[in-house]
Amino acid sequence: MKNTILRIFELIKKGEITFVIKGISKRVFSTTEAFGLKRDLNIEFKNPDAQIDLDIRLFRQEDDRYFTQDLQNDGLIEKDIPSCYVAITKDNKPCFRQWLIASEYKDKIQEFWGESFPVLEADEMLLEGGFTISSMRRKGIMPAAITRIIENEKRPDRRWVITFVEINNIPSLKGIHRSGFSPYVLRTEKWLLFKRTIIFKDVPNEAMDTYLKNVGSF
Repeated sequence: MKNTILRIFELIKKGEITFVIKGISKRVFSTTEAFGLKRDLNIEFKNPDAQIDLDIRLFRQEDDRYFTQDLQNDGLIEKDIPSCYVAITKDNKPCFRQWLIASEYKDKIQEFWGESFPVLEADEMLLEGGFTISSMRRKGIMPAAITRIIENEKRPDRRWVITFVEINNIPSLKGIHRSGFSPYVLRTEKWLLFKRTIIFKDVPNEAMDTYLKNVGSF
């Protein structure tokens, strides 16, 4: 609770009143569903290309100024959770940021996100915190960057990458689908008077049908 209050004060100081109000309203009463998606690294996959030339590297402190709009992941850099990557353009400007977190940091994952994700198995990694700079969207950057980040973190003992995307976030679902992921679980998050309940269950057939319809253009 103390960390939440401190974060609210920091966001208010930044002038992000609307974001704070939405966050509080969500915690009073809301229900949100998200697909849990998984990729098997033992299956060969052809990396997609973006519409622009990209390279990836680890995040540097000076990159932070490019991601001031990424309020959802505010504070995650300060938690020092490896590994945070950025995709950069040919003129060396960051355009996308993404965390790919190995299972040895599962305690830090739970500390920051609570029960939002299943506890990672030894051969799993969590893909989280993806953000594309607004002026660089609709260029296919997300799937191109993600697949290269995953290649950079592959090890013989790492087989699976999991991630979660809200079921109504169609652009991100399409990007994750193009990155080689498929749904394996459905997460329901319920808030009632600041108390949160998380439920994981198998993906219902109708939800899978909707997913395939939405990403079918790829």
